[in-house]
Amino acid sequence: MFTGLIEHLGTVSDIVVDAGGCTLIVSNAAPILGDCNIGDSIAVNGACLTVTEFDKSGTFKVWLANETLERTDLGERVIGDQLNLERAMAPHVRFGGHFVQGHVDTTATILERSSDGDSLRIKFQLPDPTPAIPSLMPYLIPKGYVTIDGTSLTLTAVDDAQRTFDIMLIQHTQEKITLSKKQIGNKVNIEVDMVGKYVEKSVISALQGEDGPLRSLVVKVVEEVLLKKNIV
Repeated sequence: MFTGLIEHLGTVSDIVVDAGGCTLIVSNAAPILGDCNIGDSIAVNGACLTVTEFDKSGTFKVWLANETLERTDLGERVIGDQLNLERAMAPHVRFGGHFVQGHVDTTATILERSSDGDSLRIKFQLPDPTPAIPSLMPYLIPKGYVTIDGTSLTLTAVDDAQRTFDIMLIQHTQEKITLSKKQIGNKVNIEVDMVGKYVEKSVISALQGEDGPLRSLVVKVVEEVLLKKNIV
């Protein structure tokens, strides 16, 4: 579990590809490796990955399975790219972002960038929904949370019809994450707020079946409204 508060920017130093995926080697990461152990989880651009090897000089390795490469933009990274890094949340720290699993849902494309004083406004578009990845728009609401490249951000606007959403980066955040450096047409990793997913599943489950408790309550309320309106 993560908070979406980026701790450090690492650098891609090497990529070793084979048929089953690839090994990503990240350097310049010493500030987050002081308490690292083999098997620890580190969110890399928002994807929860397992440390398979590391050294105290500041380099660590993670394995990218094909599923990870298909769901994220990590397969498009090249040597020299910077990456947002966050260690798994510790129980004794302040919780300043939102609950982030590090399970990337899909990627989105940057449509627009514009300055607003010292701040930066960015508009993104989600891809067309597919059977494998249904629409994520139901989980995006103005002033709600979204994780972009591992960063917990607040949505400033949502357009369901166009599959777009907007965020704003203050100057401090621009300096601490990679998103401010990305340009129109670039892809980013998206994880929607998992709370919305659980709520949706619970409501659907409660409404299913003729004898479901919530369904019975809804039917009763509708019947009472219709009676008051003299419709039935």
